[in-house]
Amino acid sequence: MNAIVLRDTGGPEVLRLEDAPDPAPGPGEVVVALVAAALNRRDVFLRKGIAPSPLPVIPGSDGAGVVRALGDGVNGVAEGDEVIIFPSLGWGGGEAAPERGFRILGGPNDGTYAELIGIPAENVFPRPSRLSWEESAALPLAGLTAYRALVSRARIRSGETVLVLGIGGGVATFALHIARAAGCRVLVTSSSDDKIARARDLGAAGGVNYTDEGWVDAAVEMSGGGVDVVVDSVGATWAKSVSCLRPGGRLVVFGGTGGGKVEMMVRPVTMGQVAILGTTMGSARDFAGLLSAVRHQGWAPVIDSVRPLAEAADAHAREEAGEHFGKLVLTT
Repeated sequence: MNAIVLRDTGGPEVLRLEDAPDPAPGPGEVVVALVAAALNRRDVFLRKGIAPSPLPVIPGSDGAGVVRALGDGVNGVAEGDEVIIFPSLGWGGGEAAPERGFRILGGPNDGTYAELIGIPAENVFPRPSRLSWEESAALPLAGLTAYRALVSRARIRSGETVLVLGIGGGVATFALHIARAAGCRVLVTSSSDDKIARARDLGAAGGVNYTDEGWVDAAVEMSGGGVDVVVDSVGATWAKSVSCLRPGGRLVVFGGTGGGKVEMMVRPVTMGQVAILGTTMGSARDFAGLLSAVRHQGWAPVIDSVRPLAEAADAHAREEAGEHFGKLVLTT
């Protein structure tokens, strides 16, 4: 099969298309012929060595395709089924948090930048038929992260105001869709006025440019005194995110794209009765909830652009530069 095999960390040029061995299904596993895969920020971190993984490895956590072969003991899945891939390995049965040692597909386990992938049968779900192959492939990791953050952790309610930081990335665009579908008013931030305008086209009530010194005050004023929920994947912005919240608000955090360390004062959290909710990825139950939402709520993943698998390096360069709005997709 053709696959992008990461053998060395570095720039996008280290992503090379190679001839790799076809996977064979072990007991309880299936082999899926991938139609499309999608990028996540994690893939960039993996390539650069920021998210370390044993090498060589095939990157990619997102994918959709057709079941090609079944291993022994597989039930409920048939050859020819159109499926979408649940990207968590070893989450376990608990809903509160994943078990220690859980993994994300695409490092250390081989991922979806390939024509074929072998995975546990429990990691394939029926593909939402109303989505295109590219939209289906764009959904898993970022959609799951946004769904768990807002629905399972922040428990958003109709009528609340949600502030999404850094609109344009995959999780942020999914968060906008999910919050809007739940009946929430959504505000966004970005360093790009164009991205804020595109978010308005998707249903955001407004946005602020975070390069402006007074963006926190602007967000509070725009929300009428503070938002109910902030979705923060930046990390270094926690203090400012807390300042955007109304008393009793919730800050849901799941990343550190702006830095892995946070400095903030305790008093605004305690006096404001603010909840800081950590989250990552999501369980199989969360994934089923996400797929149900997609089937019944009418929204679809935002696709920035689509490229053939051989052009993964170009897609990585665009992702790393932050030029995209929505998900970058690779087709096999």
